[in-house]
Amino acid sequence: MLPETSSIRSLFLAGPSGRLEALLNAGSPNATHAAVVCHPHPLYGGTLHNKVVFHAMKALNRFGFPVLRFNFRGTGLSEGEHAGGIGEGEDVRAALDWLEREFMLPVIFAGFSFGAAVGLRAAYSDDRVRALIALGLPAVPVEDRIEDRVYDFEFLRECVKPKLFVSGSRDQFAPAGKLEALVNTFADPKKLVRIEAGDHFFEGRLREMREAIETWLREITTIR
Repeated sequence: MLPETSSIRSLFLAGPSGRLEALLNAGSPNATHAAVVCHPHPLYGGTLHNKVVFHAMKALNRFGFPVLRFNFRGTGLSEGEHAGGIGEGEDVRAALDWLEREFMLPVIFAGFSFGAAVGLRAAYSDDRVRALIALGLPAVPVEDRIEDRVYDFEFLRECVKPKLFVSGSRDQFAPAGKLEALVNTFADPKKLVRIEAGDHFFEGRLREMREAIETWLREITTIR
């Protein structure tokens, strides 16, 4: 593992509905992979500055990978409007296009909550993406006053890319047994890590979440 880089570049990506605000944490000159991290639901305050997103970036950056974070359409300085997850999947593909032009490296995808659900669907079949990380994956329907959300992960039953799932043991969107049963339906290779006493946002458990990512990255050997 390499020392973390302090070089951060602010930029805009060309998205399908306008410019997407982004930050790039620079990687090592001899980086083997690039990475992208997607933020949680924008209608509930999710942005690229989210703490879980930040710590996921730090974990990936420690391996020398350049890491891209961006705001989904209609969030922060990103143009466009929220599109219920469908348009946001197109935003993920725009980020992958940018990474390909910039680095020509295989990509590791990571996403938190809504960012995981939307990003997994966009990334699982993309040949540029070699491994998938889902943090706080919603394992049950989410019903509230703003937007009801039901996520379908059937596509992961056939996805043979390495997959890591990290959730808190007290995550209200992944009750005990529900996430385990869901992940059991997914194709191998896969790994599920439950962070003891962690909630959906890994409050007070961000270090453990980060260590779970770093341990898994050291374990897998099939992402090259």
